[in-house]
Amino acid sequence: MFHQIWAALLYFYGILLNSIYQCPEHSQLTTLGVDGKEFPEPHLGRWYFIAGAAPTKEELATFDPVDNIVFNMAAGSAPMQLQLHATIRMKNGLCVPRKWIYHLTEGSTDLRTEGRPDMKTKLYSSSCPGGIMLKETGQGYQRFLLYNRSPHPPEKCVEEFQSLTSCLDSKAFLLTPRNQGFDGTRRM
Repeated sequence: MFHQIWAALLYFYGILLNSIYQCPEHSQLTTLGVDGKEFPEPHLGRWYFIAGAAPTKEELATFDPVDNIVFNMAAGSAPMQLQLHATIRMKNGLCVPRKWIYHLTEGSTDLRTEGRPDMKTKLYSSSCPGGIMLKETGQGYQRFLLYNRSPHPPEKCVEEFQSLTSCLDSKAFLLTPRNQGFDGTRRM
């Protein structure tokens, strides 16, 4: 009898804790963007990669040698297409340019990467001013990425991102050092 009462108390305590410590919701962006402008217009332009999170370190390994990344998102040459140009500054000082083409999914903000049929990208809002969060999934990985219009967003933005992704079972976290200037010079 005592064991049944104890088990019931533990069960209800677990329900209570779960209801108190639920993950905050992050809302997926809709086809209408910022200021009533239609997606993807508000998301075009320059973005800085700030941080990443994933269930394992291996899913973030591609970012380990990176000091900073600057992205420029532009409308593609065809409808329902976005062109992404990146300048990746490695920790060793090398600069690596990259290009991707994203295909927009009709009626949503889901993106498909050309040449990578297994990769899916979802865009999410961020409580951080000038911020956006991406969830990338592919064959064998899932990761969250935080981008911002500023190369140095408020620290609370990174803390909120880390807290949210931790709650979503991401145990690995990576913050880009951003020690080198975006033109290759060292920051002081």
